[in-house]
Amino acid sequence: MATNFFQRQEIARRNTWWLVVMFLLAVIGIVGTTFAITAFAVAQFRVYDPESMAAFDGGPSRGSPAPYPWQVPLMAAGGALALVGGGTLFKVAKLRSGGGQSVAESLGGRRLLADSQGLDERRLLNVVEEMAIASGIPVPPVYLLDEPGINAFAAGYSPSDAVLGVTRGAVENLSRDELQGVIAHEFSHLLNGDMRMNIRLIGILHGILLLGLLGRLLFRSAAFSGGNSRDKGNNAIVLFAISVALIVLGLIGTLIGGLIKAAVSRQREYLADASAVQFTRNPNGIAGALKRIGGLMDGSKLKAAAAAEASHMFFANGVWEGFTSAMATHPPLEKRILAIDPRWDGKFPQVSAVASRGTHATQAAAFVGNTVQPAGLAPQNAASDVDLQAVDHAAASIGQFTAHHQRYARELLAQLPQQLLGAAREPFGARAVVFGLLLDSESSVRERQLAALETKADRPSIDSLRKLLPAIAQLDPRARLPLLDLTLPALRSMSPPQYAAFDTCLHALIDADNRLSLFEWTLGRVLERHLASEYRDQRRTRIVYYRLGRLGGPLSNLLSTIAHVGHSPDRAAAAMAAAARQLPEVDLTLVPRGDCNLAAVEQALNELSQVAEKHRGRIVDACATIICADGEVKVAEAELLRGISDLLDCPMPPILPGQQVEASSVFKAHLSGSVE
Repeated sequence: MATNFFQRQEIARRNTWWLVVMFLLAVIGIVGTTFAITAFAVAQFRVYDPESMAAFDGGPSRGSPAPYPWQVPLMAAGGALALVGGGTLFKVAKLRSGGGQSVAESLGGRRLLADSQGLDERRLLNVVEEMAIASGIPVPPVYLLDEPGINAFAAGYSPSDAVLGVTRGAVENLSRDELQGVIAHEFSHLLNGDMRMNIRLIGILHGILLLGLLGRLLFRSAAFSGGNSRDKGNNAIVLFAISVALIVLGLIGTLIGGLIKAAVSRQREYLADASAVQFTRNPNGIAGALKRIGGLMDGSKLKAAAAAEASHMFFANGVWEGFTSAMATHPPLEKRILAIDPRWDGKFPQVSAVASRGTHATQAAAFVGNTVQPAGLAPQNAASDVDLQAVDHAAASIGQFTAHHQRYARELLAQLPQQLLGAAREPFGARAVVFGLLLDSESSVRERQLAALETKADRPSIDSLRKLLPAIAQLDPRARLPLLDLTLPALRSMSPPQYAAFDTCLHALIDADNRLSLFEWTLGRVLERHLASEYRDQRRTRIVYYRLGRLGGPLSNLLSTIAHVGHSPDRAAAAMAAAARQLPEVDLTLVPRGDCNLAAVEQALNELSQVAEKHRGRIVDACATIICADGEVKVAEAELLRGISDLLDCPMPPILPGQQVEASSVFKAHLSGSVE
């Protein structure tokens, strides 16, 4: 099973809870300090209450001090708590609604469209597409930051709402291999759960940093307060003292925030570097990018005002991070380079902006015709089975792709018909591609679906669909899921009314006949899930089940449906028995074929998506066991396994013959903690 992937997901989840604990301790310390400083200031500068003078002989002497106003420090502490808590909740809510897009836009990012005319920009999009197909996740939108430094980041709560940001300095100064290493580093953050933790860190620390801002506002108020009376003067002094205290607390909060970010992110950067080496099998790519940062005048620094709060998300240090290395969110460049290239001579190269120009076309074409068998244009009815052992061990590749998968992705992109590829990258064409992918293979069902679309879809989409149908009909099933992923950036650019009309058409395709194949239905569910975060106010999936024992019903429905789709009735029972041996704590029963339907499968997957990460791999393993039970696996069955894995938030790369999932020595060293 994919132990490394699920272990890293669990570590990221634990780190998030540790982050919350550190935040609460910091808040307690700040609120307590606010109370103490305010109490001291009031005690030193409190005024005398004229009404407390004695009205009769023998009473308190004239000028006796007023009772100590405890409500002042209590109100100050309460105000600090409200400010920190309110600021944090506001930022978290804003980030939750905007996802990675809000982070990219706050940094001045401009979304790159697929029809970009710039050679460098097109090369960047091509690298991202290859990486997404190789890793088995949806293609994320890409934002270009108009910054001269070399840097990048991944932001979002999940692969469904993730975005990538890359600086112009990186696009112009890095070769294709180096850019590929940087993108692989960011995909590692995306796959390992770091991205979710990083975006939460921005929201959690925002409230602490607001204290300094309030302190500066109070300082101005105290400096310009008028009046010559003694009371007003004393009040101004108190206000001045509180404002100075808040400024100091703000500086302390900034220090605490920096320490928390550094503690959370530094080791994760080492792991992401090692993962990039594992993914690309090219240490010179990411090492070369790091060396170019050292040789560039602007290095990796960003000028955007919001860069400081997102500093822990960047590929390299994006801002100045203080006098001490304890505040650094990234390890020193030299250490990162030596961890990847121990024989480095310590010299940084002189960087010019011509490193990648003139080589893009040759590099893009160099991989066509390599050893990986292309899968773009094989007829759908070809009798090409998938390697049985590769499918049986497919769950071990979850969250771990290799250079083998990258070569496959390059060749698949090179061999997809340009008509389909161009349509998938354009909003109207992408809708037509999706409609074509979801059409049933049986002609009578397909005609009913087309008739239903005629009443729902706009005429340009229908015309485009009919033009694309011959090319879609010739697609190998292995190309269908990657092609669907390629449409996502274009589909995410739809307006809400356009999405509503598109969603209506999707349901018309499914409702036209309930005999839609499980594979095609899964494609539709994958699409809906990845678009939901963009257009719907959807709650994040929460972990509800920490054991599988209570999920006998949903598991029986899912596994029985897969068994009936791929096997005869007698073999279906044997396949179910094999899966039951893998899940001994679950009471599995073979649901009769007539009772298996798409609605039951959808409900089952919704429940199973709430299972703890470490058990989802076991579910995928059980699905693979059923598919492999008869000793042969069709391409559609293998891609169905990948689709189900995607619906369970387990990104599975393409299933290739002879694929090996083995961490590089650098990666193993980081996992064992031997690299500092």
